[in-house]
Amino acid sequence: MVNDVRPAAGSLAVLATTEEILDRPEVDEALLNPAERERAGRFRRDRDRRDFVAAHLLVRLCAARLLSVEPADVAFAQHCPGCDRGGHGRPLLGDRPDVHLSLSHSAGVIAAAAGRAPIGVDVERLDQARDGLIEERVLAPAELGLVRSHADPKAAFLRLWVRKEALIKVGRAELDTMGDLDLSALPLDPPGAGPAVHRFEDFHLMDFTDQGRRALLGVASGSPVLLGTAATLLADLSRIEAVASRRPGA
Repeated sequence: MVNDVRPAAGSLAVLATTEEILDRPEVDEALLNPAERERAGRFRRDRDRRDFVAAHLLVRLCAARLLSVEPADVAFAQHCPGCDRGGHGRPLLGDRPDVHLSLSHSAGVIAAAAGRAPIGVDVERLDQARDGLIEERVLAPAELGLVRSHADPKAAFLRLWVRKEALIKVGRAELDTMGDLDLSALPLDPPGAGPAVHRFEDFHLMDFTDQGRRALLGVASGSPVLLGTAATLLADLSRIEAVASRRPGA
């Protein structure tokens, strides 16, 4: 868990609800850049807009925590390699190419991460509907066999799904090649109440079932991952801001 304000040696990932972020008075939607505000304004459903805003605020908080700076000093941007334009696509810091970011949101739950190595996060609701046709498209044959023989096929599939989505975000696979990515050698059942941590090739894989938030988090990173909470993250940033305010000239 996050327990101090020093930058993590590896990567930081945080799982939260949308309301946990938007209800905090120190987190202001004004932190978003013009492109983000324009995208937020296009959502037809307010709950989708709120998820988008909260996730984009949370990724700033993670970057600020990693770099020991204030969230307002985080130069968040996005770039799409497909169209070579900004405003959407892979998240990044415009002034810090050495820092890697990721974010995800799903029906009231959000996740974000920052690290000094490539990192990807995915979050899904535990009550998400199971689709057998999707399973056949995205699972390797060995994975499909494990899911179908598992005591809880829905939970088994969802765990594989968040792992694969996280690996997509670090560039290990693409949506149309998910079925070629075989994670069947990794245990499907969590070790207990805490996060499950595995290695796959050069990546650290973490997944965590949060029953309180009814969410499953998947993280893939090129370095070890610290799992934090929104409350602890914001407490750490408050201390960073207090230190900054005491600096000469601040």
